[in-house]
Amino acid sequence: MKHYIDAEEKILGRLAVEIAQLLRGKSKPDFAPHKDGGDFVVVKNFDKIKVSGKKMKDKIYYRHSGYLGGLKSESFEEAFAKDPEKILKRAVFGMLPDNKLRDLQIKRLKIEK
Repeated sequence: MKHYIDAEEKILGRLAVEIAQLLRGKSKPDFAPHKDGGDFVVVKNFDKIKVSGKKMKDKIYYRHSGYLGGLKSESFEEAFAKDPEKILKRAVFGMLPDNKLRDLQIKRLKIEK
């Protein structure tokens, strides 16, 4: 089953929670944490998303190469300008449980422009 979500004027975190629940299948009567019974989710108009507070300027994403001095940082604003889809995938990925099913579940998330 496919779920279509219009992300226009929605808050990023609340949207990510809704998507994560659909990907896991938590609303289904036969839900079990050990099985993958979620649905596909298609998100539209993600470039018109809202964030609360000053997150657009203050939130920073970090990554590390593993080498000394390899810490890289990027603000939310810069990341959103480059690739807004990556921000949503990262938010939903963090809300899925850290187990073998997470990679399978995140593949069912599709973002359309």
